[in-house]
Amino acid sequence: MNLTLLRSGNELSSPKRQLQILGDATLVQTGRFESQLSHFGHEQLRSGPLTTLQVNVGRVCNQTCSHCHVDAGPDRRESMDRQTAEQVIEFLTRSPSIRTLDITGGAPEMNPNFRWLVEQATQLGLEVIDRCNLTILLAPGFTDLPEFLARHRVTVIASLPCYLEENCDAQRGNGVFEKSIRAIRTLNELGYGLPESGLALNLVYNPVGTGLPPDQQKLERDYREQLLARHQIHFTQLFTITNMPISRYLDDLLKQGKYLSYMEKLIEKFNPGTVDGLMCRSLVSVDWKGFLFDCDFNQMLDMRIDQGLPQHISQAQLSELSARRIQTANHCFGCTAGCGSSCSGTIS
Repeated sequence: MNLTLLRSGNELSSPKRQLQILGDATLVQTGRFESQLSHFGHEQLRSGPLTTLQVNVGRVCNQTCSHCHVDAGPDRRESMDRQTAEQVIEFLTRSPSIRTLDITGGAPEMNPNFRWLVEQATQLGLEVIDRCNLTILLAPGFTDLPEFLARHRVTVIASLPCYLEENCDAQRGNGVFEKSIRAIRTLNELGYGLPESGLALNLVYNPVGTGLPPDQQKLERDYREQLLARHQIHFTQLFTITNMPISRYLDDLLKQGKYLSYMEKLIEKFNPGTVDGLMCRSLVSVDWKGFLFDCDFNQMLDMRIDQGLPQHISQAQLSELSARRIQTANHCFGCTAGCGSSCSGTIS
């Protein structure tokens, strides 16, 4: 397969085309993800009890990061409407085992229903996670967000791919690091990242380039020491997350001619010990239109949940989503390489 022919202009043309490219990883001798599962004695992936509903409220963002698997940016228009947001809350109301609402985007705070979702979910007694890019907290019209998040005791998970300015800006854009540090200071002033407050501020590391994340605990110690010494800021935990070979990052790999070598690395580092802890086994993902997916990565590839199940949040029942068959493809190697990668960092 000629990989260069699968790209249209400067961007990937469709989720279907991306799946074609991912399928070409069979050029690597070790083969497909499903074959690796079988080789190590694992059957088809199935979910267990669901504890988290992850909701992608749209692709509108104030940043354009090179590693973004959502292909989010200021020019995107996909955004969850109030009717769908209400259907999300209705599902949570009838699903008592789900204890966490994980809100992502884009910049989820730019969705007009973001604050309403937070308020409704906290009234249900749920933990709410905001996957925040930090710079949005400084943007006009959003500067009161830190106080709002603190008031509702929202857990903030924020991208900071390096404690060095040049590395961070190389991935996220010029000036982003400096703005991120300012935003963290604001959150610290409200108690975020301080043990006695109970307000969690977790940072996310994504590798710059094509490497896999280093040891999470060791890197967390380095982050803590460096960020305190250089910027006098605090955080709760560091999560290391592997860059997924889809969307904008896949396009970047293709441009650099590094796609197959990256897939070879992910497949070579397949770790069967990560399978039981994969995030798709304890969550279900909802897109901005309300359709259901096994994870946010599958969502970007338009791989909906098992076709034998209800496809929309308005029709879904928790009992039907537990023990469901999980849709997989070769991008799943990104979650099982090395120490594993999930929305909460390493797995094993």
